[in-house]
Parts: sequence; structure tokens; C-alpha cells
Amino acid sequence: MVRPLKTSFDDWPNVTTTNGLLLVDKSPGMTSHDVVAKVRRLVGERRVGHAGTLDPMATGLLVVAVGPSTRLLRFAQGQTKVYTGRVRLGEGTDSLDADGAIVATAPVPTLDVASMNAAAHAFTGAQQQIPPMVSALKVNGRRLHELAREGVEVERAPRAITIDRFHLEATDDPRDWEFEVQCSVGTYVRVLLADLALSLGTVGHLTALRREASGHHHVQTALTLEALTDQRETGSVALLPPLEFVSHLTQVTLDEQDLTRLERGQRLTFDAVEATAEVAVLDTSGRLAGIVHRRDEGWQPDIVFLQERN
Repeated sequence: MVRPLKTSFDDWPNVTTTNGLLLVDKSPGMTSHDVVAKVRRLVGERRVGHAGTLDPMATGLLVVAVGPSTRLLRFAQGQTKVYTGRVRLGEGTDSLDADGAIVATAPVPTLDVASMNAAAHAFTGAQQQIPPMVSALKVNGRRLHELAREGVEVERAPRAITIDRFHLEATDDPRDWEFEVQCSVGTYVRVLLADLALSLGTVGHLTALRREASGHHHVQTALTLEALTDQRETGSVALLPPLEFVSHLTQVTLDEQDLTRLERGQRLTFDAVEATAEVAVLDTSGRLAGIVHRRDEGWQPDIVFLQERN
């Protein structure tokens, strides 16, 4: 169902600095924080962050930034996500996924692929979604999952999300359906599936979830922590260049004089007719030197990476 990208991790330069991008294929049972802690030890760098939290039961793509590249994580945070997984109808849990306790059961209506996808199609487009109680969101300084464990339920403000694609396929068990969804950042897939079940006249919960893609990054180009550990034991962990975070931006190459101005935080002037609000500026070796934003008739440095001079 998922359309994989043609690139592979082996296509990229074997960059071994402590500044760049790691695509991790997260295993089940780990938190996203667990992955970050492991990467810190593997690369020997304290500054490690990730874009887009995955629940412990979920697997798949986690975009990780190392070193100065953590300043680029905002470019990965807002990208469209693609997930695949499985939902079980007829059983609802308190967490809306398989990690929770069953709190509701209901008969499962007779469904075929056409009727299921007609119901799913009604959930596509821009909409409001109420976050689940079992989540890392904070209300009045408390995380919702902490309140949920205490039996407290609080009102949650709905969030604007967009579902671009939502498709399901039948399995051998009429209660279980496989799905693929392409959605905006901030979407809770388990809420989407639970809401779909309710629209069908039953209840349901997520039993498997895998992030296949985030923006132009795909899990097929990611490495497991085990593979990254093997890399570390035989040398250094290979990082993708920081430019991979902002490959969607217009790129402009600076000469030495403008690189010096960039590093001093001075405004730059260059032609970038195709550019939007931000531009990725490169040095003459093709390395990312920084990000600038449009200001009046020029470009003001926003993020700057100091360049090694030969």
C-alpha cells in the first residue's frame, strides 16, 4: 500500500561527524526518549533530539538530529506523515491502543472493503480532533497520561489536523482491518481509528502502528538501533548531512565574503526569485552554512553553522 522512495541509505556519503541526521527504525517497546538516549551514547554527543514522538507500541521512522543539526528539527516536525497498521473492531481500550485495558465491547457489523473505505473517506480533509487522555500533552503543567493513571479526565481543546489519505484492507479476521493513513503533524492515529469504529456503530482500538514516512524521509532508508550499534563497534555512526533536513528549500551558494557576513549575522543580498520565506545557504563545497529569512530587500541569518576554512 505504501509507495516507497527509490533512495537508500547506502546512496548517501558516509559522513561521520557529530552533526547531521539519523533515520532510525524504532523497535516496539521503546519510547522515543529511549531512542534519543541510545543515540547519545552511540555518537558521543549530548545534543540529540527527534521530530515526532512515537508511542512505545509503535514502530518505524524516527527522525533524529545530532549536534548543531538539532536547530533544524523544526523543519522535520511539520512534515506530513504516513502510517500503516491494524485496527481491531468490537473492543475499545482506555488508551485507544493495545497497551490499554479493554473497557468496552460491541458487536461488529458486517463490512466489506467498499463500505469500510466509504466510511474512512468521510474522515479525510481538514478537521478538528480531540487528543486522547493517554498522551504526553500537558494541561496546567500535568501530562495527560499522568492524570489518566489517576483516574482524572480533563477537557482537551480540539486540534486542527488534515487527513490526506485513509484506506483500509480486510484480513482473515472480520474484526481486524489493515490501514494506511497520510496525515498532518499532530494527528493521533489511534483517535482516528477509534472515531472510525464509532461511526460504524461499534468500538475499536489500534493493535499495530508503523510510521512509514515523514516528509521525504522513508523508513526503508532508516537503520535499527542494532544496526547503528554495529556501525559504532566497527567505526563511527554514519550521519546524513544537515542539508537533508532542508532539501525542500531553495538553495543558494555563497562565496567566502558572504560566508563571513553570514557568520557575523549580517544581512545578505542575493537573487532568489523562486524562494519563499526561507533559503538554505551553502558553502562552495555544497555544505549547509545556514538558513536565512527574507527581510525587506535582503536576507537575514536565522541559523548559522560555522564553516571550517581550508
